Amino acid sequence: MTRGRGYALLAVVVAAIMALSAALYVGAASNDGTRGRSALGDGRAPHNSAAPASAGTWVGTWSASPSAAEPGTEVTGMADRSVRNVVHTSVGGTSARVTLSNLYGQSPLNITQASIALAAGSGTPSAIGDTMRRLTFNGGPAVVIPPGRQVLSDAVRLTVPADSDVLVTTYTPAASGPVTHHRHARQISYAAPGDHTLDATGAPYTERTGSWRYLTALDVLGNESDGTVVALGDSLTDGVTSTVGANSRWTDVLSDRLREEIAAGRDVPRYSVVNQGISGNQVLADGLGRPADNPSGLNRFQRDVLERTNVKVVVVDLGVNDILRNPRLADPQAILGGLRTLVDRAHARGVKVVGATLMPFHGHRGYTPAREAVRQSINAEIRAGRVFDAVADFDQALRDPYDPRRLRAVYDSGDHLHPSDQGYARMAHSFDLRTLKGSAPAKL
Repeated sequence: MTRGRGYALLAVVVAAIMALSAALYVGAASNDGTRGRSALGDGRAPHNSAAPASAGTWVGTWSASPSAAEPGTEVTGMADRSVRNVVHTSVGGTSARVTLSNLYGQSPLNITQASIALAAGSGTPSAIGDTMRRLTFNGGPAVVIPPGRQVLSDAVRLTVPADSDVLVTTYTPAASGPVTHHRHARQISYAAPGDHTLDATGAPYTERTGSWRYLTALDVLGNESDGTVVALGDSLTDGVTSTVGANSRWTDVLSDRLREEIAAGRDVPRYSVVNQGISGNQVLADGLGRPADNPSGLNRFQRDVLERTNVKVVVVDLGVNDILRNPRLADPQAILGGLRTLVDRAHARGVKVVGATLMPFHGHRGYTPAREAVRQSINAEIRAGRVFDAVADFDQALRDPYDPRRLRAVYDSGDHLHPSDQGYARMAHSFDLRTLKGSAPAKL
């Protein structure tokens, strides 16, 4: 072989290797939330599989637990309707993806179009026009979700700011049975007859709802956050008495605090915060139905915590409903046993657990001295460090110093159980951000 032919052959081999390397680089996916590169499709050209890759970390920026089938949707579902969910972000990113659920459906959910866009303002179904992107699923615009299942969309290139409203719209042409929803959104979302998935004006969206439908998570890819904090709780985390549309749940305020501290250069973890609260939720007991409405903390822990994107820490605020909704006197050891089981499951996945003390409820219709004794018994174990890795003492932060059995008046929404907006803010500001540092303790 001559030297010239040898160089020519070598050049061909090198070119082939470079081409193969480039293809592998662009095609490598990073859907498990680890830092890396991910192949992304631009929503304006959804079938462009060669869209540029983007660097960063996948984290959850918003989520809501599917909690039940929406009443009145058992037969027709949302047939020939566009559903426009409004959600509020914790952190920002340069790309986004969503999770849609048919957990409570009894027949396949056929979504033929879906989109994502930035809202034009608060309290509106209108979008900023040039942010409208078509969502795809395995490269196509349509997806069929079997009953009891969920689906993750393809990633779409979209700059999503932190602390902003995002619109996620789906269109279902035919009846699909019960609609999977999250009831107490404390956020107004919208619906419209017909397919208006890509409508940026918002004009057709005249129907309003206080629930989130189908949508259960919004993830972003970016450099603002290294992981996700999941808040697992009941109505106190769901924020049922917070002002609608104000994003004043304690998790919202905690997210604001983290961003502010990071911007100020303080040494706190760069985490997003997502809310997995369900009103009425218990540690031990499920609701009725199959699948169960309002599944217990034990039942939903895998789905709502461990399967969230890149979860690093879970904050558990559960137990009050186990006390108040038990027709007999609740057994504190059973509740503590359930909480410790959650901790064990988290530790098995390397997730740190911060646990909240149970806040007072004297004056609520369910209060009795015996139930108060159960609450105090559980709190004593939590404060002694025999349950969680760290403690958020919400009880101490919100109780009346002159009557620790009840909420301080300024923090009470009026029902003597749920906080006011000031109470939710106090919960978040009492939270020691240093407890989010570190990881789950290693097993000996």
